[in-house]
Amino acid sequence: MFPKNAWYVACTPDEIDDKPLGRTICGEAMVFYRGQDGRAVALEDFCPHRGAPLSLGTVCEGQLVCGYHGLVMGEEGRTVAMPGQRVQAFPCIGRFAAVERHGFVWVWPGDQALADPAKIPHLEWADSPDWAYGGGLYHIAADYRLMVDNLMDLTHETYVHSTSIGQKEIDETPVKTRTEGEQVITSRFMEGVMAPPFWRANLRGNHLPDDQPVDRWQVCRFTPPSHVMIEVGVALAGHGGYDAPADKKVYSIVTDFITPETETSHWYFWGMARNFNVKDRNLTAQIRENQGRVFAEDKVMLEAQQRSISTHPQRKLLKLNIDAGGVRSREIIDRLLAGEQAAAPSALAA
Repeated sequence: MFPKNAWYVACTPDEIDDKPLGRTICGEAMVFYRGQDGRAVALEDFCPHRGAPLSLGTVCEGQLVCGYHGLVMGEEGRTVAMPGQRVQAFPCIGRFAAVERHGFVWVWPGDQALADPAKIPHLEWADSPDWAYGGGLYHIAADYRLMVDNLMDLTHETYVHSTSIGQKEIDETPVKTRTEGEQVITSRFMEGVMAPPFWRANLRGNHLPDDQPVDRWQVCRFTPPSHVMIEVGVALAGHGGYDAPADKKVYSIVTDFITPETETSHWYFWGMARNFNVKDRNLTAQIRENQGRVFAEDKVMLEAQQRSISTHPQRKLLKLNIDAGGVRSREIIDRLLAGEQAAAPSALAA
């Protein structure tokens, strides 16, 4: 159900600063911690002695110590020591490529020979002083592809997020869908509308009036395996909309890193990067809090959707023109899966 030869966001750096972290990604139980040089390490979350999860242990001077009998694991997955025991001949456990970059720890769950860090997506906002970022993490009990569908069709905002970012003009404005290589892009541009509450607050945050008509845009970009970046914002009407000068608009990128856990659950790393009033930390905290409430509404809906689908597995879901972004994104995911499955027999033979 999920491509494995790809980089996924595994965690944020602070999650492993002082202890190991257990996290299942693409069906693989992994443990993340900081090794002796401070770099992120990802191993199979399985002690070769008695099978206890290594994530229940501790990190001592950069070494992972099992919390059951004190077995010490090396960064390459080989047993280093155990009190009073000779364990150097224990078989190695699996090791996964892990890279800390752009404020996240990325992991490659598939063929480790293919794990090229150059394939980690470039995030222009992550390392620039011209941008501010705030985000969070939700565990969602739903197929990760349902979240892709959700983000590539923002029509639901009118209904799921009626008190924050939703407005009737979203329904009334056609959405356009196009494909560029392996990227799917949906876009919607609304002209001369009144900003909903979330965007009124952001207009005030950039010292702009919140009671005037605005031009609003939503440009959603899916990149495999499951990343969705959404350009969003509003500009005072009559100043060029998306292309309006910075002093007439608020512009942000909603960041959505969707990391599969199992067939019916995923980790959702959400956030918003903005290029206005970037030094205002209170504004960053306010946006993060407001955005967190919006995505909590998605969590409720997607988990209910998954329960319904699981109860009626024989029923096929219907498609409308608004679903084109999600449909095309799934087609790309399916092609990647087919390619991995086709390559698997030859890899085993080799």
